[in-house]
Amino acid sequence: MRFAALFFCAIVACSTNGSAGTATSDTAVARAEVVKLEAEARALAKTDGCTTSSQCRMAPVGNKACGGPRFYIPYCAASTDSAALFKKLDEVKAADGRLNKLTNAMSTCEMRMPPAPSFVGGHCGP
Repeated sequence: MRFAALFFCAIVACSTNGSAGTATSDTAVARAEVVKLEAEARALAKTDGCTTSSQCRMAPVGNKACGGPRFYIPYCAASTDSAALFKKLDEVKAADGRLNKLTNAMSTCEMRMPPAPSFVGGHCGP
């Protein structure tokens, strides 16, 4: 009986034609895309160049499975190309959405408000 169960499991495992490996590969590619786009967004978000905290802003990053940003990044409105930053953040959000769908992600559904930006040592921060 034990042999029959192992034999059945082996047949089922072989009949997937590597689909589990493909799903893992697709997930890895999607995750890498999110990481790459986030890095590009962070590079666009300049934290220096402001003279007061009123020039500092917080930008939403990503897309939780339940909706809303995963976190916020600080940037200086005076020195950041806001149009380019928000275009890139839209790409991050879309890539996050694809990853969430691919992985059937679940998340908390709390409304995450942006933290107040700070201005310390000539740099904007959370």
